[in-house]
Amino acid sequence: MSTKVVIFDVNETLSDLSPLAGAFEEVGLPGSAVNAWFAAILRDGFALTVHGERPAFADLVGDQVRHQLAAHGVGTDPDEAAGTVLDTFMSLEVHPDVADGLAALAGRGLRLVTLSNGSASVAEGLLERAGLTDHLERFLSVDDAGIWKPAPRAYQHALDACRVSAEEAVLVAVHAWDTDGASRAGLRSAWVNRNGLPYPSAFTAPDLEVADLVELAERI
Repeated sequence: MSTKVVIFDVNETLSDLSPLAGAFEEVGLPGSAVNAWFAAILRDGFALTVHGERPAFADLVGDQVRHQLAAHGVGTDPDEAAGTVLDTFMSLEVHPDVADGLAALAGRGLRLVTLSNGSASVAEGLLERAGLTDHLERFLSVDDAGIWKPAPRAYQHALDACRVSAEEAVLVAVHAWDTDGASRAGLRSAWVNRNGLPYPSAFTAPDLEVADLVELAERI
């Protein structure tokens, strides 16, 4: 069955997190701590959603900034530091390949949507700053599914919203846990490997591995 809808993860897949290193340094943290901070946000979100909680992404952002301050012995006011990092997170830009990739995919008549573990408004703001909202049909959040990705119900929420079957959709992400979750839910999956790293063997292999969204548009 041919692909009708392309579902994009947002954080890191579309958004470029590199400016967060500067925000970390501004509040006294090493820029190199961003990766551990973001991984901890995902870890805590996954754990809470397993227990039936509905964690707010923004709350976890702040909690983990406070944790990093304590872990590094930094005396910056925790609330001010959390606000600085969250403000930067809310104003991120897209990766350089996103504009051309989305334009090419939309030009092929594919329906494009986002599905984020964060809020739909943050995803919409990201694409709006890039002038790319015209390419997107809708902005979806797991907030409306009641559970974070990679739970099957999160992907089903996107399928239901778009009124397509799993076989008619492909999930695009830089995260192997996300492509694995989509594959287990019956969708096709595409892993965006901008860093040229090996795909984790513990997860279901994606249907496609691409270097960026431009290559995705050529191969999907």
